[in-house]
Amino acid sequence: MSKFIFVTGGVTSSLGKGIISSSLAKLLQARGLKVTIQKFDPYINVDPGTLNPYEHGECFVTDDGAETDLDLGHYERFLNISTSQANNVTTGRIYQTVINKEREGDFLGKTVQIIPHITDEIKRRIKLLEKDDYDVIVTELGGTVGDIESLPYLEALRQLKRELKNKDCLVIHLTLIPYLKAAGEHKTKPTQHSVKELQMAGIIPDVLVCRTESHISEEIKEKLALFCNVEKSNVIEAVDADTIYRVPILMQEEELDKIVIDHLHLEPKKSLDLTKWNDFLHRYKHPKAEVNIILVGKYNELADAYKSIYEALDHAGAENSCKINVVPIHSENLDDTSLPLEIHKIHGLIVAPGFGDRGIEGKIKAVQYVREQGIPFLGICLGMQCAVVEFFRNVVGLSDVSSTEVNPEAAHPVIALMSDQKDIRQKGGTMRLGAYQCILKKGTKAFEIYGAPHNGEIYERHRHRYEFNNAYKGYLEKHGMIPSGVNPKNDLIEIVELPDHPFFVGVQFHPEYKSRVEEPHPLFVSFVQSAINYKDDKVKLNTL
Repeated sequence: MSKFIFVTGGVTSSLGKGIISSSLAKLLQARGLKVTIQKFDPYINVDPGTLNPYEHGECFVTDDGAETDLDLGHYERFLNISTSQANNVTTGRIYQTVINKEREGDFLGKTVQIIPHITDEIKRRIKLLEKDDYDVIVTELGGTVGDIESLPYLEALRQLKRELKNKDCLVIHLTLIPYLKAAGEHKTKPTQHSVKELQMAGIIPDVLVCRTESHISEEIKEKLALFCNVEKSNVIEAVDADTIYRVPILMQEEELDKIVIDHLHLEPKKSLDLTKWNDFLHRYKHPKAEVNIILVGKYNELADAYKSIYEALDHAGAENSCKINVVPIHSENLDDTSLPLEIHKIHGLIVAPGFGDRGIEGKIKAVQYVREQGIPFLGICLGMQCAVVEFFRNVVGLSDVSSTEVNPEAAHPVIALMSDQKDIRQKGGTMRLGAYQCILKKGTKAFEIYGAPHNGEIYERHRHRYEFNNAYKGYLEKHGMIPSGVNPKNDLIEIVELPDHPFFVGVQFHPEYKSRVEEPHPLFVSFVQSAINYKDDKVKLNTL
């Protein structure tokens, strides 16, 4: 039987429940326990797939095609595991399931209510992962205590705590301890009120994790323990860290894992082993090189919109013992005059994913510039499509070249809607989603990057509706662009590259989704290495 840990939040959102959950899970995993994490989001959308990146940040995609909250990316990056549909559930999905059951007559004419029908479905979903024989299942409850939309989840948690034995269930409450400069002290009242809200829902937290900008005193911990009815030893400080990857170390220093192990009567299978994690941190904190990478995107005002790309660059940077300075540039701001100024002192460029026609021409101009200047380039999804459009315009020499997403009437639609997408009208969950097979062409950069162990066969995650139009396939190799990765089932081109360029690779899939702390994605590792080489070559040239 699995043990359950629930992580709730109070006072304010964005405190880092996902990072705390991932850090605790990593510590338990490092002791030999089999651990997974799931997130329950209180919004009524069925999934985040149709949410605006400005509002919700990145939509993360799993191997089985689930469009999920970006916290699942943290779960995978920390634990080095793959998540699935079962790891992210929304209120919309809960209600959809219950309503479908009602329409099918499953409730035998009874009135369908929040209690017990909605809460029963929440509990069923929480326990769904038990079938995979996990030692520990960590469940993060989205939102904050006191939100109306969170109430059914808190009620389901109250019921589960009642049904499970105390040693099989633990509640961690993450809350804020603000420091008021005018008063010159930390304030505990926000946390007291947050815990009071939780207690009013019938839940007494077992552990308090206190987010704070600076260290809190023993006196503060005593006060919190007294007024929140928690053991003082279970009041944990979570001081701001310089990187999210230091949080597991900070939580281990606070003995959060030991508290959990003792409470849940867990039996670790080995002593704590964070060798690989600490090795990553050392290389991350003590780089031997430094490069500047431009990220050309449409949502650059919010880093969370490209969260996985930023993290994949950090992983690749550490692998190369290199500090990565990401320079976000909005594609709408790029033109022929601004490009040379923007790209001065830049050692590599990524054109990010996105949808729609806004900012497309800026992305295409950026691709042209780095192609002509020999600057390392990585195009992801829409970035690859922009690279293809630019190539057909400026190398192949065709006029009126575009993607049908941008110009449905283009004379040469080199990027077009996939055939299986043409009759789809619903937006949610209808793109090409999840992991698909790709066969790499021997002798290409892509084959070299992924390495011989894969024997030319890889699986990468997709999230798109448009693909390269195979009617134009004959133009590619004739003019010097190599289709180095192809889906064997439908012959769709997944990777393109320029062999005479230091690094020019475009991929239709999203490699950033599969990059992890202990297994950096090879595409990003190779791209960063090329940026280092490009910088070194520039330095040598300037000293001649």
